[in-house]
Amino acid sequence: MKLIVGLGNPGKAYEQTRHNIGFMIIDELAEHLNIRLDKTKFNGLYGQGIVNGEKVILLKPLTYMNLSGESVRPLMDYYNIDVENLLVIYDDLDLPQGKIRLRTKGSAGGHNGIKSLNQHLGTQEFNRIRVGISRPQNGMKVVDYVLGRFSNEEMVLLKEAIHKSVAASNEWIKRPFLEVMNVYNG
Repeated sequence: MKLIVGLGNPGKAYEQTRHNIGFMIIDELAEHLNIRLDKTKFNGLYGQGIVNGEKVILLKPLTYMNLSGESVRPLMDYYNIDVENLLVIYDDLDLPQGKIRLRTKGSAGGHNGIKSLNQHLGTQEFNRIRVGISRPQNGMKVVDYVLGRFSNEEMVLLKEAIHKSVAASNEWIKRPFLEVMNVYNG
């Protein structure tokens, strides 16, 4: 069984914001895999299906970003999912706009959703897809930037990043994450 989590914030006010790239990718992945996100439990919205003979759960935590671990950990415990079968997708200020980077471990790097996951999982070693949103320009505060919406130019790069993230997630269902990293980090 595999669990793919997209990080974001619930509610209309946060839709289509930089900090919700994880939610946007889970929505696309759900459509691609024909999995309906129709269950609300574990402080999250999730759905499950069978993909290439593998049971797959897609999750959007509804705890707000800073408490993401409070949704992910109970779901993992309930379904008895090992951390090596977890993939987390989230925004990253330290990557250029639209770039993706796959990793098997790493620090939170100031990302509060990842800090929460590290705390609740008791490890920094879990599969992740970091999606670049770049850093704010012109002295804009980080919080205002990540909660801001994408410009039209950014949307072009964003669509490519979403496409690559969906493809990489789909590949991970079929084969080891290190193999997928070699393809998508190349």
